[in-house]
Amino acid sequence: MIVRSLDEINDTDADIKTENWRSRRIVLAKEKVGFSFHETVLYAGTESTFWYANHVELVHCIEGEAELTNEETGEKHIITPGTLYLLNGHEKHTVRPKTDFRVLCVFNPPVTGREVHDENGVYPLVVEEEAPA
Repeated sequence: MIVRSLDEINDTDADIKTENWRSRRIVLAKEKVGFSFHETVLYAGTESTFWYANHVELVHCIEGEAELTNEETGEKHIITPGTLYLLNGHEKHTVRPKTDFRVLCVFNPPVTGREVHDENGVYPLVVEEEAPA
């Protein structure tokens, strides 16, 4: 059993901060549970484009409001608390928070925490090394 608080994540290497967002990676690939789980806050007035070509991501809004644009179709959605979106087709998308936008995110395959978005907003597929038996 794993019990972990956000206070344990704060200001560690699992607490990723950028100009546009902060993501606290709560469960990572090293836990070997088949997914990773993050709490992310995207800041009001910013714009972030992501494309998870190697991962499926589920995003569940728990606070705030943002406009989500599917960059492949141009379709736009307003995301508010209680709304989720699932990037099951690896859609390139842009998030424009109207207020600070707090979401809970699940990634499959799980991220390791070492990924960095490339110039296309893509996380490379990084896997945890297996410990020798």
